[in-house]
Amino acid sequence: MPVQTMIDTYPAEIRLDRVLLAEASQAAMTCAQACTACADACLSENDVAEMRKCIRTNLDCADICDVTERVLSRHTEYDANITRAMLQACVQACNSCRDECARHTHMSHCQACAEECQRCADACQAMLTSIS
Repeated sequence: MPVQTMIDTYPAEIRLDRVLLAEASQAAMTCAQACTACADACLSENDVAEMRKCIRTNLDCADICDVTERVLSRHTEYDANITRAMLQACVQACNSCRDECARHTHMSHCQACAEECQRCADACQAMLTSIS
């Protein structure tokens, strides 16, 4: 796992659980990709107007996951308040996206995205709990 490798090679102390950190970072990266792909798939559906909220929620979640992953990758002069805020935002975005995608039971891309959102929310919540 490249994320774990990079965390393991960080030369200074990281005052966080490195395994939870790697899991949250990897989950956020994977979720951002899934949400971006789901939004694109939604745009290919016949009734795009029906998918507006899903597309918007997917894109918001993708952006928040992307930023969260980047913040989690920075350890020099660590600020726990910023990390907590990003993790909280990521959990909320993932929960909202999961709920919206879960409504579209007939669309396999939405179901796959909902699963990734749940994984990311769980990983970010575990990281958040460890630093709270």
